This record gives sequence, C-alpha cells and structure tokens, in this order.
Amino acid sequence: MVSTKITVNNNGSLKIDGDFEIVDKEGNVYGLGGRTLVSLCRCGLSENKPFCDGAHKGHFEHEAKAFDLPSKK
Repeated sequence: MVSTKITVNNNGSLKIDGDFEIVDKEGNVYGLGGRTLVSLCRCGLSENKPFCDGAHKGHFEHEAKAFDLPSKK
C-alpha cells in the first residue's frame, strides 16, 4: 500500500496526498496545519512557493504523461 501519492497535473502543480512532510534545504519542516493534501508549484510563478497558488493558469503548459526512465547505470 502506498502511503504517499504524487500526481503531476496537466498545466499545473504537483499534488501530494497522504502521509508526508516537506522540508527546506536546511531540513526545517514546513508547518502544514494538519493537511494531508497540498499542491507544489512547478511553474515558478506562485507567490507562496513552494506551494501552488494557481498563478500558473494560462502561463504554463505541460501535458502530464507517464513514462519509464531508463535503467540506472
């Protein structure tokens, strides 16, 4: 059973759902206020980075299609 699911949304954010924590580069934990679902910015336009605020609408295009990465070397 997967405890965390990350969904790459078309033309938008990364939706994280489940049991997780988000930390900054120094290991400090973001306070999520009990949320088990958040969206992270992929476009760089959010005023609330790393969280998505919807600023990408009309400014970011990416069709999310799953694919396999090549084998590790």
